[in-house]
Amino acid sequence: MNISNKARQHAESCRFCWMCRHVCPVGNADGQERNTARARALMVAYAIRGTEKDEDIASNMYECTLCGACTNNCKTGWDPKIFIQEVKTQLILDQHAPDYIVDLLKRYFEKGTIFQSERVKLEKRKTDTLVIISPQAMHHDQETVEKAYRLLNDATIDENAFDTGYTLWFLTGKTAETVAQAKKCAEAMNQYKEVVVYHPAELSFILHEYHEWGIELKAKIIGFHEKLLSMLSEGKLKVRKNDNEYSVQDHYALARELDDVTSCRKIVEYVGKNKEMLLIGKEANMAGSLIMAEYMEQKMLDVAAMRWQNAINMGCKTLVTCSPDEHVLLRKTAPEGYRVVSLEELLLEHI
Repeated sequence: MNISNKARQHAESCRFCWMCRHVCPVGNADGQERNTARARALMVAYAIRGTEKDEDIASNMYECTLCGACTNNCKTGWDPKIFIQEVKTQLILDQHAPDYIVDLLKRYFEKGTIFQSERVKLEKRKTDTLVIISPQAMHHDQETVEKAYRLLNDATIDENAFDTGYTLWFLTGKTAETVAQAKKCAEAMNQYKEVVVYHPAELSFILHEYHEWGIELKAKIIGFHEKLLSMLSEGKLKVRKNDNEYSVQDHYALARELDDVTSCRKIVEYVGKNKEMLLIGKEANMAGSLIMAEYMEQKMLDVAAMRWQNAINMGCKTLVTCSPDEHVLLRKTAPEGYRVVSLEELLLEHI
């Protein structure tokens, strides 16, 4: 298997302490030992030595959400995402990717998206602020997207900035096609003074991968949650406060990759009281991925259902999300008497 020395080192640095066994959202949902970072590292180490075939580990790499819970809890400081993404790239180049991934990529290059549902249509405005709304949201959370766009009345969309390259990166790693798409999106972004990024994972991708790949960004890049918080603090958005309790579902990209566990809670405090769940901030469990739901939907629903169990155990009746993935999947699995709202829904309910 042809991966970098850095990726090889991370794959071979596991000390088999099993801490990752307790924190992997997929492993916890399906109870399979293969869905731990420890197991993936072992499989890749065998493949490097030629004792296991690439196609035998292919599906296993695509069952990782890249949420970084294992990295956050690793006692030796290694990062499975590094070798997982490189292995995906090699699988694509060697034509050993699972058939369901090949089918998704065919759909992407034919239609410009991996999602089959219709995409929400938003009217373009004349403004210096661009909002990038992820394909996941545009295809799966259309009503909520319209609400977000209504709140961001000084921002516009741009067809050339619809696709940041994140979907391709998730499915194929750093390929030439991924970098080309990222550069195309950056060119569109650089036509604006400010860029608001709706999805936390795409925000992290833009700030980290674009920088690593040498892609220049001239515009000011901020997250949707940051934009809402600034609108509240500057009095551009006024809401009514109540005594209801809300619990923030921390997104892994904000908490672990961007080190922001406070912004969403500050927004909640403008309208009500913050009630914490267990496993919050950097220790939070994710509630699913819509990209992965395209090829393992039931497992993503199981992941979301497990997060609801955490909420039930703490008596957290209303979850607040900043990710369209988690908003959609938690909404589909919400137990009776519990609900989930996005940041924009939370604010619009109290204007």
